[in-house]
Amino acid sequence: MAALYSWCFSFFLLLAVVGKATAAYAPVFRPTAWKLAYATFYGDETAAGTMGGACGYGNLFNSGYGTDTAALSSVLFNNGYGCGQCFQIQCVKSQWCYKGSPFTTITATNLCPPNWAQDSNNGGWCNPPRTHFDMSKPAFMKIAQWKAGIVPVMFRRVPCVKKGGLRFAFQGNGYWLLVYVMNVAGGGDIAQMWVKGSKTGWISMSHNWGASYQAFATLGGQALSFKLTSYSSHETIIAWNAAPSNWQSIFSPIPSMTIESLNLLARTLEENEVAATVEGGDDNAIPPTVIVKGINVLVDMKPSSWLAWQDGMYQNWVHRLP
Repeated sequence: MAALYSWCFSFFLLLAVVGKATAAYAPVFRPTAWKLAYATFYGDETAAGTMGGACGYGNLFNSGYGTDTAALSSVLFNNGYGCGQCFQIQCVKSQWCYKGSPFTTITATNLCPPNWAQDSNNGGWCNPPRTHFDMSKPAFMKIAQWKAGIVPVMFRRVPCVKKGGLRFAFQGNGYWLLVYVMNVAGGGDIAQMWVKGSKTGWISMSHNWGASYQAFATLGGQALSFKLTSYSSHETIIAWNAAPSNWQSIFSPIPSMTIESLNLLARTLEENEVAATVEGGDDNAIPPTVIVKGINVLVDMKPSSWLAWQDGMYQNWVHRLP
């Protein structure tokens, strides 16, 4: 059973539209080679028991992950840097595998901690150095019969395909800021993060736990910009004025902030601009404008309104650029 955590966040929503782009390069993150591991499941068919989690994503439906999730053994979890990564998983060499051995794609949202009271081959499935996935029951049931309990699987890292773009959740006060980064496409993960107040320079944020980063700085009453670097691809994006100056006073029912098309998947030669507006929540909130530099998009050279490369390598959904 994976460790579960719950937190309350301040949320607000931004929807972004790509304004301009020039040429594009090949994607910087591709699927890895297939490897052998094992998979179990936790929770029931509703996946209610998987909410929260060591990555800090909270309600997985609200943060964009749904039921296609898994807790990772510590080898894969990598002290939280594995949060948000996506994996294709296929049941193999078991009578409980479905015919044809279909695979499913999951996102890492939790840690499956070691159980040193159990043998690694008999209950201590997530003990190091084992590579193990403790999947949500709905995800597990896509590859094998649930009564199997545990099955051998083949897995590989794949680029994440996320709808709605990046989401940030905030906690803190005027002197301390904790930010959770969610729904990241492409590599899916974050290695480094910086924050800039409207009255400060760039401040390096320390990795707190899971997918959260913190800064001990006086940032109250200031609009906030963020710079993020992907753990897998090392790509960096900057979201200017992503949070308004009253970010401390914004609470639910305003949903989480979403910047569309920041996918950390492909690169462009020049800066791209994103205009964002607030949707839902407090009608008195001032809609901030977001300028994103170095945004990663893949230019659609086809006449179709959406770009989709679906040859088993990756998928990337962005608005078609003029």
